[in-house]
Amino acid sequence: MEWQQLEYFKYVAQIQHITRAAEGLSISQPALSRSIARLEEELGFPLFDRCGKGIVLNRYGQIFLQHVKRAMEEIIGGKQVIQDLLHPDHGSVSLSFLHSLGSNFVPGLLSKFLSNNPNIQFKLYQNATNFLLDQLAAGEIDLCLCSPAATSEKVEWEPLFTEELFVIVPTEHRLAKRNSIELNEIKGEPVVTFKKDYGLRILADQLFKEAGLSPFITFEGEEILTVAGLVEAKLGVALIPHVFGLDKTNISFLSISNPKCQRTIGMAWTKERYLSPAAQKFKKFVIHSFR
Repeated sequence: MEWQQLEYFKYVAQIQHITRAAEGLSISQPALSRSIARLEEELGFPLFDRCGKGIVLNRYGQIFLQHVKRAMEEIIGGKQVIQDLLHPDHGSVSLSFLHSLGSNFVPGLLSKFLSNNPNIQFKLYQNATNFLLDQLAAGEIDLCLCSPAATSEKVEWEPLFTEELFVIVPTEHRLAKRNSIELNEIKGEPVVTFKKDYGLRILADQLFKEAGLSPFITFEGEEILTVAGLVEAKLGVALIPHVFGLDKTNISFLSISNPKCQRTIGMAWTKERYLSPAAQKFKKFVIHSFR
C-alpha cells in the first residue's frame, strides 16, 4: 500500500467519478482505475460500488476513508513537527480575532511581535466569537482572540484584559450630557445591536435581562462601527465597548453604574492539538504582554 494509492483513493472518494478524478489528478483514467483496483485487491474488499458509468463509495469505503484521513493527517502532522523543530524561527501562525480587535489592537500586537520575529508568517481571520471557536475546534486555526462565550472542555482559554461597555447615544439625545446612567434608564429606547450568535449580543441580552429590559431592536449588525454609525443616524441606542475610530463620531459614551457592564477578552487554543514553536512563541508573547 503506497502513499500515492491513498491519495488517489481519497480524491476519488471525494469526486466519486473516475474520469473527472483522473482529470483532476492529471493521470489517465486506466492508470487511476488500476490503482484503485490494486488497493481493493490488497485490502480484500471493494471500496466503491459501480453504478453504470459512475461509482459510489460503499460502506466499507466510507469506514476506510475515515481511517485514511486520520492516518494522513498524523503523518503530515509528524512531518510538520520535525520541520518546526529544525526551523523554530521560520514557522507560521494561524490567528483569528474579533472584528472589534482588528482596527488597532491586533495590528499593534503583531507589529511588536514581528519586530523581534521577522521570519514568522501569519494567516489572519476575523469573525464573531462562536465562529472563531468553531474554526478552532475544526483545526483551521492555532489561536484566537475572543470572549469566553461557549468555550468547550477541549478549549484552553487565558483571560488577557477586561474592557468596559458603554451605552452610546446620538449627541442630541436626552441622555447625551450625562456622564453615567443606570442601564434601565434606556427603557423604551429602540436598540441597535448585533446578530444573535455574536458574543456582544449574547452579553447584551444577559445585561438587558438583568436590568429588566425587553428592548425593541431596530437592527442586528456584525461590526461595531456599523452599529455606532446607525446610532449616530438616530436609529436607536447601543451597548458597545469603546474602539479605535469612534472618537470623531457624533455619539456620546455613557458609563453604566448598574449593572456592571464589561467583557473579557482572552486567547483560546485547543488543548490536545499540536502548536508549532512559532505559535507557542506568539502565545507566550501575548500572555506575557498582559501579565
